[in-house]
Amino acid sequence: FCTESPSPTETDEEDECIFDKILKVNKASSQLLQEGDIAPRRGRSAINCRNCYWPRSSDGIVRIPYVLDPTYEESEVKGIHDAMAEFEALTCINFVKRRTERDYLSIKSADGCWSYHGRVGGEQTVSVRKGGCMVKGIIQHELEHVLGFFHEHSRSDRDNHVKIMWEYISTADRPNFKKSENSNNLGLPYDYSSVMHYGPFSLSNTTGKATIVPIPDGSVHIGQRQGMSNLDLAKINKLYNCSRCSTILDGLFGSLRSANHPRNYSDNTNCVWLIRTQSRKVSLHFQAFQLQQTRGCQGDYVKVYDGCSKSSPVLMDKTCGSEIPNSIVASGNLMLVEFITDGAHTASGFQATFSPGKSENKENGKEN
Repeated sequence: FCTESPSPTETDEEDECIFDKILKVNKASSQLLQEGDIAPRRGRSAINCRNCYWPRSSDGIVRIPYVLDPTYEESEVKGIHDAMAEFEALTCINFVKRRTERDYLSIKSADGCWSYHGRVGGEQTVSVRKGGCMVKGIIQHELEHVLGFFHEHSRSDRDNHVKIMWEYISTADRPNFKKSENSNNLGLPYDYSSVMHYGPFSLSNTTGKATIVPIPDGSVHIGQRQGMSNLDLAKINKLYNCSRCSTILDGLFGSLRSANHPRNYSDNTNCVWLIRTQSRKVSLHFQAFQLQQTRGCQGDYVKVYDGCSKSSPVLMDKTCGSEIPNSIVASGNLMLVEFITDGAHTASGFQATFSPGKSENKENGKEN
């Protein structure tokens, strides 16, 4: 069900980061916004919000009810669902269609790309405007605000990682660069590539002059063009006490392997890797494969999906044993690899590489 990243329904501009797209759309918005896309909470400042997180169920899943604007077209609904699917695959956050819940998200094509911070109670608008906000990274950015996250550059420790170039920021825009004095940084590193980070030229009043410069290395890339980063996942999983083993793999080429490989993996493992390349297609090549053999691979197995979630079409069904699987080519630039183990026997696991895909899939998914 997942379309190619980064944009589900629109063509992305390669050199424009997600937040600059948001600012461009919101320039014409009449909605009062803080930091460019956060709607002020009724009766209190969004910046000082505390204890406004969504509840975690007894099964460890955080279910957030939502309704969608009925004016969205089918492709737009699919784009929103794709953005949500990555939260479900990689964290314990599940966006679920509202039944009778009192607190829920009303996702609508309103005046720009914006949302409230955290859970505000009752019907809570998330604005995903048609013709501007229908980009996976923008939708994920606004949904992270809903989860209780602010922009990365407003962290209390930001001055250790970036320099704000105030001379290139107009007086009216300076509040957007305000630093929080007591942000909850969750003990995690500053994330230059967060989907919540401004771009280097965001709100610059002088063409070609950066408003945010990484320090000490000014050449470090900041801003995001595709979607959530690994540290975005880590922040969500830590804030909501999610027990998740999930990794995003960017780039044209890369590798993945089971924990401890070539030594034996652990029992009761549940890990996923989202391969998100910038090529047209992604190809997966197994180099080593040694998993516990069970009938129908009901114990330990690797399963591969053609997209960003477990709802996506299956490229390789549950596979176990010692025969190295054939190479796999996805239909687009997204592929999800799932590794599950039970509490019985273990083995050395697997190692694989990914690269731009060229060939057609060979028949795969047989019990090995």
